[in-house]
Amino acid sequence: METLTIVLLVLLFVIAILVGSPLFTIIGGAAVLLFLTVAHESIAAIIIEMGRLANAPGITAIPLFIFAGYLFAESRSSTRLIRMSNAFLGWLPGGLAMVTVLVSSVFTAMTGASGITIIACGGILLPALLKDGYNKDFALGIVTASGSSGVLLVPSLPIIIYGMVSRTDISELFIATAVPAILIICCLGGYGVFYGIRNQVKTQKFSLREVFASLWEAKWEIPLPFIVVGGIYGGFITVGEAASAAAAYALISECLIYREITVRQLTKIGVDSMITVGAILVVLGTALGFTNFLVDQEVPQHILSWVETVIHSRYTFLIGLNVFLLIVGCVMDIFSAIVVVVPLIAPVAEGFGLDPVHLGVIFLANLELGYLTPPVGINLFIASLRFDVSVLKLYRVVLPFLFLLILALLLISYWPALSMTLLDVLGQRAEMIQI
Repeated sequence: METLTIVLLVLLFVIAILVGSPLFTIIGGAAVLLFLTVAHESIAAIIIEMGRLANAPGITAIPLFIFAGYLFAESRSSTRLIRMSNAFLGWLPGGLAMVTVLVSSVFTAMTGASGITIIACGGILLPALLKDGYNKDFALGIVTASGSSGVLLVPSLPIIIYGMVSRTDISELFIATAVPAILIICCLGGYGVFYGIRNQVKTQKFSLREVFASLWEAKWEIPLPFIVVGGIYGGFITVGEAASAAAAYALISECLIYREITVRQLTKIGVDSMITVGAILVVLGTALGFTNFLVDQEVPQHILSWVETVIHSRYTFLIGLNVFLLIVGCVMDIFSAIVVVVPLIAPVAEGFGLDPVHLGVIFLANLELGYLTPPVGINLFIASLRFDVSVLKLYRVVLPFLFLLILALLLISYWPALSMTLLDVLGQRAEMIQI
């Protein structure tokens, strides 16, 4: 009878997904019904988990970073970032391609969403690449591929969400993702430089005057990354304090100094950003309740026992994990994937001896790649709509970048030192950081 109940519930939730029900209703409904029909226990555990979330360390960082990201997305900060990066790197062969990767990475880290990066920065970068003589296929490919290249950069929101769901130290995740993030940026940017040299793409003459002019134009935004990243890595401020600093700084620079956001726009940004915050927190709360059921019923332990019967090697497990997460990443958005999948795979990965922080880096790198993975990688569809290009064409133009990112993913997965060495070096400082 219990098996039949579970089958019927699974069918019910599949139907709910197909008809487009909100994620929190699916997860929360699953938790409620499973507690009542399978566990035969009170649903109070779900409410308790929601209360625990409200008091969780680092919870204030979510609304503050989201608000700051919305402010930057609505202002002309992307234009200033592009001008400054081009002033410094435009003289390199393939310099504008490198600028595309760097600007997209920083903007994704600041706003927390790759789709916004493609929409806000792509409309400027793509025409600039074409004007400088880059092939249209290459230009489309690098703009689309770079849209998610900042997922592993501080203060990326997915890192914070992953840390809260998996109960992994967020400060350690910030440190561990630094080198893998640089690796991904170097892979994409390096290919751009290679393309520029091979095709003799024109470069712009280095101008010290333009460097100083671009620095002066962006002078109020330049200090922010140093405050946030330097403060967190240096152990001087907590993640919550960094989020407060980012929100206050964005508010002052974009509204009071640059005056690019009016009072009416600010009101709308505040409302829109808090709606996003509410949606994320509701999903997180229901997901933690669902996780409580899984732990109570020892579901992860059953999965681990089954996996151990078919997989005996840690490396084989990593291959299967990467393939599974790539599939997850191309069919679910990153936040949904984190709250649904992490509670299931984290105990299994621990059973194979994977460090929780290293697992977090692997998980996020996979989902970053999932944005580009055909057939339904979300960045492919956003780029298709933004640039009025068929998705089938984008499948083709992103393949070289997809190949490079897969190589980077393999390095991240099978070379733990890439993620963990910096954490070991800064170990004593990391202990000083409190979320």
